[in-house]
Amino acid sequence: MKLIILGSFLSFIVCFYAIPLIIFIANEKKLFDKPDDRKIHINPVSSLGGLGIFAGFIMALLLCNDITNSVQAFQFIVASFMVVFFFGIKDDILVLSPLKKIIGQLITALILVFKARLIISDMHGFLTIGTINQTTSYFLSIFTIIVVMNAYNLIDGVDGLAGIVGVITSGFFGLFFFINGDFFYSLIGFAFASSLLGFLIYNYSPAKIFMGDTGAMLNGVVNAILVIHFIETAQESKIFSIASSPAMGFGVLIMPLLDTLRVFFIRMIHGRSPFSPDRNHLHHLLLDRGMNHKKVTLIIASSCIFFIFFTYKLLQFGTTLVILTQIAFFFSGILALYLTKSKETGSLKVVKGEFSEPKSNKKKSEKYFL
Repeated sequence: MKLIILGSFLSFIVCFYAIPLIIFIANEKKLFDKPDDRKIHINPVSSLGGLGIFAGFIMALLLCNDITNSVQAFQFIVASFMVVFFFGIKDDILVLSPLKKIIGQLITALILVFKARLIISDMHGFLTIGTINQTTSYFLSIFTIIVVMNAYNLIDGVDGLAGIVGVITSGFFGLFFFINGDFFYSLIGFAFASSLLGFLIYNYSPAKIFMGDTGAMLNGVVNAILVIHFIETAQESKIFSIASSPAMGFGVLIMPLLDTLRVFFIRMIHGRSPFSPDRNHLHHLLLDRGMNHKKVTLIIASSCIFFIFFTYKLLQFGTTLVILTQIAFFFSGILALYLTKSKETGSLKVVKGEFSEPKSNKKKSEKYFL
C-alpha cells in the first residue's frame, strides 16, 4: 500500500513539474500544434503533454514496483509503453500517417499478447460463449488493444476530456485491483491516473498544452492492459469478485469505446476511411449544440461514472443482457442528440468523398480530431 501511495504521489509531482518545462521548451523551439481549418483552438499550443505524462508514470512504475512480488510480464509491459512513447512523440512532432500509427499500435499489441501473455481467454457467457480457443483469443486480444488505443486517441477532442475520462477509468481499475490485493496492476492504475491529474492542471480549459498522440495512445494502452486483466481475473477475485467481468469492463470503457466504433462504422458505410476527419464524435455533437469545453467534458465524464454504477447494478442479469442494455442506453442518448436542433448555422457536407464547410463557418478555426 505504501508503494502505491508513493508511486501515485511521485507520478503526480513529476508530471506537474515537467509540464511547465515542456511548455517552455516548446515555446523556445516553436513546437506547436498550429491552428488550421481542422483545429478547435485558435492559438498555437504544444501537443507534447504526453511527454510529461509518460515521465511521471514510468518513473513511478520503475521506482515503486515491488520487484520481489512483481508479475513476470513487467518488463514486456514497460516495453510496450516505450513503443507507444516513441511512435507517439514522432507523430506529435513530425506527424505520422494512419498506416504507420496502426503499425505502431500492432507492435504494441503483439508485445502485450505474445510476450506479456495479456489475453482474453473467456467470454464469461457473452452470447452463450465461454472459453475460447487460443487462436481466437489472440485475435480478440490484439483487436481489443488496438481499438481501445484508438478510442482514447479519438476522444481527445476538447480541453480536459481525454484526461478526465482516463482518470475515471484507470482509477476505477486501480481501486478494484487494490481491494483484491493485485498491487502491481493497482499501481499501474493509480500511478497513471495521478500523472493525468498533474497534466490536467495545465490542460483543463483553457488548455496551455495538449496530451497529443503520445499521451492519448498511452492512455489507451494502459486502459487496454487494465481491462483485459480485469476481464480475466475479476471473477476469481477473493474479496470482491465480479462474475460478468466483460460487461463490467465494457461499462467502464463504454463512452470512448462505443463512440469510436460508431464513428468508424458511419465513415465506412459512406465509403470513407475510418480515419478520415468529420464532426460525428460525441464531443462534436455536444459542441454543435452550443456547449463549451467545460460542459462537454463534464457531461461525458459524468456519463462514464453513470455507466460504471449502472452496469454494476445490472450484473446479476448476465453478460449478454447487460451489454445489450448498455448499448441501447448509449445509442438512445446519441439519438436524442441527433433529434436536438444544432445551434450551428450549418453542417459539414460530403462532396465526392471530401468534407466541405458551410460558408457561414469558413472563418472559424475548429479542430477535427480523427
